[in-house]
Amino acid sequence: MSRRRSNRVKNTKSVTVPAPVTIIHDCEEDEFSNHRSCWKHIAALNTRGTKRKPTEKEFELFKSNAPCFYEECTRRQRSLRRIKCKYLVSKLSKKLKSNTFVDYLEDIWKGFSDEKKNSFVYVDCLWFSMYKSENQRIRSSVFESIKTKQIFSKKYVFLPIVYWSHWTLLIFCNFGEDLDSDTGNTCMLFLDSLKATNSSQLLEPDIRKFVLDIYRIEGRTEDQSLVDDIELFVPDVPQQTNDVECGSFVLYYIQRFIEDAPENFSIDDYPYFMKEDWFSHKDLEEFCNKLDSLGTIH
Repeated sequence: MSRRRSNRVKNTKSVTVPAPVTIIHDCEEDEFSNHRSCWKHIAALNTRGTKRKPTEKEFELFKSNAPCFYEECTRRQRSLRRIKCKYLVSKLSKKLKSNTFVDYLEDIWKGFSDEKKNSFVYVDCLWFSMYKSENQRIRSSVFESIKTKQIFSKKYVFLPIVYWSHWTLLIFCNFGEDLDSDTGNTCMLFLDSLKATNSSQLLEPDIRKFVLDIYRIEGRTEDQSLVDDIELFVPDVPQQTNDVECGSFVLYYIQRFIEDAPENFSIDDYPYFMKEDWFSHKDLEEFCNKLDSLGTIH
């Protein structure tokens, strides 16, 4: 034994121990784990592998310090309800990681017909944070990806943003229209389930730089002042009630916007359906349960 072990045994108070017994034989392989930290568990663990087998004196010390109450306690069958709840903890009830968010978004997208999706497109949720990177190679990869999305041919473009560990949704509306037209309805919508953070104000300068770069990458010739004047609206949409729901809210914003968006968005009719009573928390919960039931995320 090590000196530390010897000291601990030496300093143990004297106790009355049962009659000497041999090394444990009455604890079966599939049973000892049920005893948890009692002497049977300790003994079973110590008789495994290449460990030195405990002496009878040490074994009796285990029994006196960690009595077994397993046979004496009244036990009932484990609650099926509790088991059910344990395994139905949704990833949507937690802070969503970007890869999980993308998997859920793809499930939402599959739920709409091609005809319905024709006016919409969504882009990578990491685009914005990658755009803000100081690494030029990372920024360039964003610019290359932008060209594949045909942003100016769609009426609505969803740009989920995850920044400062918070999910928000930016929607480009009518980006294919002429910005110099008096009847133009080009605008941006910033949907935030935690407006108290003022994310829209903090991110707006970078959003406008990003939009200008999109115009330039796509070969658009609009004057910078016209791009800078594109309206950025922040509607009073339903708000989250804890600090982890933001990703679920963004997914539901996308789902509901596709369902409710007008065929032709007009600034004059803003905010349309995007109000505090747009949907309830019960609606959100039912949406999350339905999304979970698809089984994409395990």
